[in-house]
Amino acid sequence: MFTGIVTDIGDVRVLERRGDLRARIGTSYDMQTVAVGASIACSGVCLTVVDRGTDWFDVDISAETVSKTNIGAWVEGSRVNLERALRVGDELGGHIVSGHVDGVAEVVAMAEEGDSTRMTFRAPSDLARFVAPKGSVALDGASLTVNEVEGDTFGINVIPHTKEVTTLGAVQVGDRVNLEIDTLARYVARLAEVG
Repeated sequence: MFTGIVTDIGDVRVLERRGDLRARIGTSYDMQTVAVGASIACSGVCLTVVDRGTDWFDVDISAETVSKTNIGAWVEGSRVNLERALRVGDELGGHIVSGHVDGVAEVVAMAEEGDSTRMTFRAPSDLARFVAPKGSVALDGASLTVNEVEGDTFGINVIPHTKEVTTLGAVQVGDRVNLEIDTLARYVARLAEVG
C-alpha cells in the first residue's frame, strides 16, 4: 500500500528486454534501507525490487503490466515518480493507493490558473464512472483531488509544489499518465452492481 505522496523522482538508467522487461532505476533513496523483495511504486505501478546498488534498484515488469500502463513508453533517461511502501505508523498524507494501475489517462488540455496548472484528462470509458468530483485519483502515482467530471474527462489542479516534486510539472497535452481510481469508489460501484 502507498499514499500517493511522491518522495523521489528517479531516472530510468537501463532497460533490458528479456522474458519480461527489466528496468534499472536511479534514486536518491538510501538503498541500504530497501530490501530485495520490497515494493516501490514507480509512476504509480507497484514493482518489486529484484536487485539494488548504492543509488539504484532493478525491477522486473511483466508484459501484462507494460500493456496496462505507460511503462511501454519508458526510455533510458525517463523520469519516474517514486514512493516506498507505507509502513504502519507512517502519515497518510494522500489517500490509500494500491499501486495496481487501472489504465492510462490522456492529457487533453492544460491552462495556467494563478500559480497552479489546471489539467484535463480523458479516462478510459470503462473507468470514467469511478471518477467523482472532490474524489481522489492517483496519476503517475501522485494523489490528487478531482475538481470536476464531464463524461469521460476530469480536471485537476496541480500546485507549484506538486509540479516541483513530481513528474507532473513536465506533462504536456497528449501525454499519457498511469491512472489508479480510488479503491473506495471501486468497491462502492461493485456493491451497487450486486446489490
